[in-house]
Amino acid sequence: MADDRRSPEGQQSGGDRRFFAKPKFCQFCADKTLTIDYKKTDLLRKYITEEGNIRPRRQTGACAKHQRVVAQAVKQARHIALVPFTGKQMEETR
Repeated sequence: MADDRRSPEGQQSGGDRRFFAKPKFCQFCADKTLTIDYKKTDLLRKYITEEGNIRPRRQTGACAKHQRVVAQAVKQARHIALVPFTGKQMEETR
C-alpha cells in the first residue's frame, strides 16, 4: 500500500505531472519580412525583462544570429533613450 499514490477519493496525486516545454523557434527566421530595428521599441520590449535586462536565448527562442542583432538594437535604443536602462522607468511610462 505504500506505493499506492491514490488519495482516499480515488484521484491521483500531483506527483505524476511533468513540465514539457514548448519548443521555441526564432520568429525572425520564420518570418523573413520581420526586421530588427532599434526604432521598433514595441518589438524590443519583448526581449527585455521587467528589470531592464536583455532576455537570454533560452527564454526568447531566438537563434544566435538574431539574438546578437536584438542585443545590439536594444543597446542602441538604450543609448539614444528610446528604451530605458532600468525597469523603474518602464513601470512609470506604462
